[in-house]
Amino acid sequence: MRKPCTPRISAATPRPWQRAAATLALSAFCSALLSACGSTVVNPVTGEAERSVMDEPAEIAQGQKAHQQVLKEQRAYANPKVQAYVNTLGQKLAAQSHRANLAWTFTVLDSPEVNAFALPGGYVYVTRGIMAYLDSEAELAGVMGHEIGHVTARHGAQRATRQQNAGLGVLAATVLGVVLEGAGVRGATDLAGQVSQTAAAGYVASYSREQESQADELGAEYLARNHYNPRNMVDVIQVLKSQEQFAADTARAEGRQAPSGNNWLASHPSNAQRLADIRTIALQYQTPPTRYDDDGRARYLQTVEGMVFGDSREEGVVRGSQFVHQGLGMALTAPSGWRVRNGSDAITLVNAAGDAGLVVTVLPPNTQGSHEDLLRQLLKANQNRVEGNLDKRSLHGLPATHFDGVVRNAQGAATAVHLTLVDGPLSRRYLMRHVGRDAAALQRADTPLREAEASFRAITPADREAAKPWVIKAVPFPKGGFAELARGSVLAAFMPAAQAEGQLRLMNSAYGQDSADGTGHIAEPKVGQMVKTLVH
Repeated sequence: MRKPCTPRISAATPRPWQRAAATLALSAFCSALLSACGSTVVNPVTGEAERSVMDEPAEIAQGQKAHQQVLKEQRAYANPKVQAYVNTLGQKLAAQSHRANLAWTFTVLDSPEVNAFALPGGYVYVTRGIMAYLDSEAELAGVMGHEIGHVTARHGAQRATRQQNAGLGVLAATVLGVVLEGAGVRGATDLAGQVSQTAAAGYVASYSREQESQADELGAEYLARNHYNPRNMVDVIQVLKSQEQFAADTARAEGRQAPSGNNWLASHPSNAQRLADIRTIALQYQTPPTRYDDDGRARYLQTVEGMVFGDSREEGVVRGSQFVHQGLGMALTAPSGWRVRNGSDAITLVNAAGDAGLVVTVLPPNTQGSHEDLLRQLLKANQNRVEGNLDKRSLHGLPATHFDGVVRNAQGAATAVHLTLVDGPLSRRYLMRHVGRDAAALQRADTPLREAEASFRAITPADREAAKPWVIKAVPFPKGGFAELARGSVLAAFMPAAQAEGQLRLMNSAYGQDSADGTGHIAEPKVGQMVKTLVH
C-alpha cells in the first residue's frame, strides 16, 4: 500500500490514513494568519505590483511549514549520492534564477510516481519515479527549471491568494495545492471530495495555463543561463507524453480502458498546443546558433545506477499477479486476468471489466475485540438492521471470520455486504471487502472474489524472492535491440515480452512518436550506447 502524498501504512511506524485530516489540522491554526485584503508586492520576474496574502517572508515561513508536512507524508529517498546530485544541480539552476537570494531546498522523494512540484519559498521536489524516465542531466534540469519558475514567479503565493478568497487558510491552500499537484488528477478528485463539497477545493487543482506557460518559459531561460540546450524542455514533455501513450497502449492490449493521467503532465495540464508552444520557446534560443554544453547524460546514468525502480519494500510491491508487503509480512494473489492496485490506503484486486474487486485494508494497530464485536462495529449494528451469517474460517492458517448478508438502514434501504476479518502476521488485523458496481457485477465476480480472498497469507520464501527490489543498471545497447535487452532484464519474468520491451523503450526515450503531428518515430539507440535496464 502506498500513498502518493499521504502517511504510509508501515509495520514499524503506523500513522493515520487520511491525508485530508493532516491538511485540515494544519489549516486550523493558520487560517487567520493574514487578512483577506493582503498587501502589494512586486513580482521578481515581471517587475509588476500584485496584491498578495504572502510577501516573501510569509512565502518562506509557509514553505518551511509545508515542507515539514511533505516530509512527514512522503519519505526522502535514502540515497545520499542521488540527493547530493539533485541538490547540486538545483542550486546551480537557482543561482541563475530571478530569486537567487532564497535558501533553496531540493529533495528527491522515495515515490514511484512520475512527479515534480514546488512550494513557495524555494522548496522543490522530484520523485525517483520521474528520474527513472529522464535520459540526461539536461532533461532533469528542464523539470527542475520549470518548478523553480513556479517559485520565482510566485505562482504558489498567487494560488494561496486565490484560495484565501475562496475561504481556505494560507497554509491549507499551500499544502492542499501541493497535495493535489503531487497526486495528479486522481488524487485531486479524491482529496477534493474529502476536504469540501464546494467549488473551492477544485479551485486549487492546478496552475492556470498562463502560469504553466510562464514556468515553461522560465525553465527554458534557466537552462540557457546554465548552458543547457532549452530544447530539453521539449524532450521532457515528449518523454512524459510517451509514458501516457504507453499506459494507454498497455491498457488496450489487456482489454482495459485507458487510464486517466496521474503524472507530471496530469498535474501540469498539457496538450498539443502547449507542446507546440514549448517548441517555439526553445527555438528562440537557437537563433542565432548557440553552442551549449554537454547534456550530462553520462553523469546522469552514473547517478541513477542502482536507483530503486517502481514499488518499494516499504510500501509493498506488485509483481505480476502477486502483491507482497514485507514490512507487514503479508501477501495476496490476484485471480487470472485480474490486476493489483497498490493504492493510497488499500490494496485492491480488480477484475478485467473493472466493475468488481476485493479491497483490503489494514486496521489500526490498537484494534481490539473479537471478530464478532469488530464486525458489529463496522456494520454499525446499533444503527442498522443486520441480517446474515458469520462463517469462521482459516486462511493459510490465519484465523478469519466472513460475513455474508444484508444491512438495512433506518429507512429500510438494503445493501448487500460481504466482509472478512483476518488476524494477519505481526499481530495486524485486516478487513477484506467485496465491492462491485452493482449486484450483478458482484454475482458475476463471486468465485474469483472468494479465490482472491483465500490467497491472503503470511509471506513465503518465494514471496520474498519475488519482492526483491528492481534497480536501474546502465548497460551497452545490444545488437538484438530492445527485444534482447528485455529478455535479459528482470521484467521478463513478470510481464509479456512486448510490455517488457515497451517499458525499457519508455525508460530510454525510445517509445512512441517524436513529431508534433505524430508521424515521426523515435530513433533507437546505437549499438554499444549506454542505456538503462532493470535488474534485481
